Amino acid sequence: MQQIREDERLKERANVAPTASPIVKGGKADPANEAILSTSSATIREADALLKWKDSLDIHPTHSPLASWNLNSTSSTFSNSSHRYQNNSSCHWFGIICNKLGSVIEINLSSSDLRGTLQYFNFSSFPSLLTLDLYNNSLNGSIPGNITNLSTLTLLDLGSNHLSGNIPSQICLMTRLRFLAVAENFLDGSIPPEIGMLESLEVFYAYNNNISGSIPVSIGNLSRLITLALSGNNINGSICGEIGRLKSLVKLFLYENRLTGSIPVSIGQLKSLSLLHLGENHLTGSIPTTIANLSSLTKIFLYDNHLTGSIPSEINNLTNFEEFQLYNNSLSGYLPENICTGGRLARFVARDNYFVGSIPKSMKNCSSLVRVILQGNELRGNISKDFGIYPNLDYMDLSNNNFFGELTRNWGQCPKLSMLNISNNKISGKIPKELGQLKLLYILKLNNNSLSSNVPLEIEMLSELQMLDLSTNKLSGPIPIYLEGCSKLLHLNFRNNMFDGNIPFQLGNLRSLRNLDLSQNLLSGELPLDLGHLDMLEIFNLSHNKLSGPIPSTFKELISLTFVDISYNLLEGSLPNIKAFIEAPVEALEHNKGLCGNNTSLKPCPMLKGNNNKIIIIVLVTVSIFCTLILLFIIVGVLFIHKERERNMDEPRRTQATVTFFEAWGHNGKKFHEEIIEATENFSSKYCIGVGGYGSVYKALLPTGQVIAVKKFHDNGGVASNEAFRSETNVLTRARHRNIIKLFGFCSHTKYLYLVYEFMERGSLAKILSNDVKAMELEWTKRLNIVKGLANSISYMHYECCPAIIHGDIASKNVLLDHKFEAHLSDFGSSISLDPESSNWTPFAGTFGYSAPELAYTIEVNEKCDVYSFGVVVLEVIMGKHPGDIILSLLASSSSSSPPATHQVLLKDLLDERLSPPTNQVAGKVVTATKIAFACLQTRPQSRPTMKQVSEKLSTSLPLPGPLHLITLKQLFDQCWTS
Repeated sequence: MQQIREDERLKERANVAPTASPIVKGGKADPANEAILSTSSATIREADALLKWKDSLDIHPTHSPLASWNLNSTSSTFSNSSHRYQNNSSCHWFGIICNKLGSVIEINLSSSDLRGTLQYFNFSSFPSLLTLDLYNNSLNGSIPGNITNLSTLTLLDLGSNHLSGNIPSQICLMTRLRFLAVAENFLDGSIPPEIGMLESLEVFYAYNNNISGSIPVSIGNLSRLITLALSGNNINGSICGEIGRLKSLVKLFLYENRLTGSIPVSIGQLKSLSLLHLGENHLTGSIPTTIANLSSLTKIFLYDNHLTGSIPSEINNLTNFEEFQLYNNSLSGYLPENICTGGRLARFVARDNYFVGSIPKSMKNCSSLVRVILQGNELRGNISKDFGIYPNLDYMDLSNNNFFGELTRNWGQCPKLSMLNISNNKISGKIPKELGQLKLLYILKLNNNSLSSNVPLEIEMLSELQMLDLSTNKLSGPIPIYLEGCSKLLHLNFRNNMFDGNIPFQLGNLRSLRNLDLSQNLLSGELPLDLGHLDMLEIFNLSHNKLSGPIPSTFKELISLTFVDISYNLLEGSLPNIKAFIEAPVEALEHNKGLCGNNTSLKPCPMLKGNNNKIIIIVLVTVSIFCTLILLFIIVGVLFIHKERERNMDEPRRTQATVTFFEAWGHNGKKFHEEIIEATENFSSKYCIGVGGYGSVYKALLPTGQVIAVKKFHDNGGVASNEAFRSETNVLTRARHRNIIKLFGFCSHTKYLYLVYEFMERGSLAKILSNDVKAMELEWTKRLNIVKGLANSISYMHYECCPAIIHGDIASKNVLLDHKFEAHLSDFGSSISLDPESSNWTPFAGTFGYSAPELAYTIEVNEKCDVYSFGVVVLEVIMGKHPGDIILSLLASSSSSSPPATHQVLLKDLLDERLSPPTNQVAGKVVTATKIAFACLQTRPQSRPTMKQVSEKLSTSLPLPGPLHLITLKQLFDQCWTS
């Protein structure tokens, strides 16, 4: 999705900002322009109006940027011919700029953490105001109609607030406006038809609201308009032909609406247009040939529509393309030959259409390419000849086409390549060893082709590789032992080839592996013990081979396993006593030599008798003695280490930690470090209240009586613990929200690595829901407040933090509750900051059962991954337990034409039975929350709402669609984001 970037917003704002000559700017005198400030009644009225509005706001009395707004602060004297500022002036208050006569001409309070409304702002007190910038605050309520009293205003920016209601038609009387921004609010209604009266308007931002109705035809009167951004709304109807009258238009953003009809022919009249974004609508018809008239066009986005026909051949005349995205349409014909003639094309995305023919010739030497996604078409051609060397390429997806030929060594000369997918084509020959030079490669998918020979040795050099899929080819030879060099592998699929020999024990060193599929090969021999070390493995398929012998006892350590298939082998002996094997269907175990164990499809294993029993007893006694000796050595070692630590504690100079604490403590870091060590008795286990993947959490009572939580990272955590520590520190030192855990301080030292948080009295949401007594205390209103608070915190991270923060592990265990049952999101060890200029690839580190389904085949993390996890937590809150069956039903239905099996389930049967059913308004809110949960659990990430939309929906109150006891899940599925 192409967003209005902050740097672009500021640039366009600066281009239309008034150029008055202020005497005071930001509270400092400008000696070059210093003059006497008027003490007239107008100046007094301006200061008084600002103070009255300040009094209506919910701001901190001392730490707010508006702390300088008081009459006592204006007594400073500046000498210049005995002129001085009088006490009744507001001209050197924060954010205020005045002209030479002392009248306020600019109020710039962007990003000032303002909370309140505009209802108490006396607009009529500012007759000279040119700029009112309140961007990125938390203002709510409606935009007052009397804002039109600012008759001289040229710039009005109310974007990124919580404003609601309509865009008042009175704004259209402010005919001097050049910059109007109301984007990223909760505005509804339609665009006023009088918008055409703003004939001086150059920039209009209204994106990311709930605006509906059609685009008014009067918008064609805005002949000076440079940027029109209406994306992310519910605007419907067709794109009016009058839009072609916007002769000055450079950027047009209409994506993510409900626009219908065809693209108007008149769009070809926008000769200055450089960016056209009409994606994610319901547009039909063909691409008009008049688009070829847009000689300045550099970026075009028409994806996710219902466009048909071919790309006009006239478009070959446009040679300045940087981005060309047409995916998810029904377009056919050939791709434009001259798409990269200008040598500037960076992103070319035309996947999921019906394009035929070969790759455009201009692409072979197009060194500017960064991303090419052409999957799901009917393209053909010789891959050996049609592609060149791309020094900037980071993502190439040619899957599901008809390409033939062999992979050349040129692919190894794309040093930035992180994803290469040429699956489901007709590629033959060997895998080139030069692919081993792609040091940044995360994903390599060559499956469903006709590749032959061995897997090259150089594959071990792909140290960043996380997905390797070579399934359904004609590859042969042994499974390469050097795969252990790919230590970050998550998914390894060699299914349906001709690999033979034993399974190498070195695969057991791939400790991050989640999916291992070696089925339908010619593998033989016994299963290596080392595979039992894959404790993160979830999917394990060895079916249709010639494997023999018993299943190693180490396989009982495969604690994360959810699916296993060992059918059609020669395996025998007892089955591992873990859930995946015990509950495996008969089809996953059949056609073996003699398996037995605790599975309904197998016979119980026979009891050993006679001499065998004696041998077992001897072995057990021997092992017991050996283990006892080892245990004694361990105990002696522990006592020695403990004694050494006590001795070191007596020498504080030798163990002094470098600690940083925030000013809120009012004490120095060293003292608090010592108090924490004393309060926890040097992190004794008796103070431990929780253990996680990266560390343990301790409860500490300080001498002041304050209780805190201390998260101490594991001493042997290595790089992973250090990265988690840095991640949490980086996020929590810049993220401040009432529903995000508060970080008091941290300690980073060779001996100690810990974070200090506020203590959450009631613990995690997961623990409360698993306890019947505590769960009953968590009645429906409290549960809905938890959902709302969690949504607000995630929305804050996604939209109010710059760069945006993706949590990456939203789960009930990471939602902590204080004594008021208010939610606080915690555990940011897996979080990432989104870089809009990069691919945001990251290893999956979420919690099983909460992670988005796309993370099974991609590792490009975005905000929609958090949205999915939020949906799981919402259902868990409503059901009182993890919604595993519901999720499986949704996933199963997404890959078939049949509806989910849970469609006919009544909502009342889904609700936590430990509580009485909700009634009246509470019942309506529960229904709304359930709808939102299902919307968040959409399989396609693009179909999920944003967290800002979720947060807004949770703030609305809707009536019940019918009696609660009659509402089915089908009703909620069908309406999950329409009401």
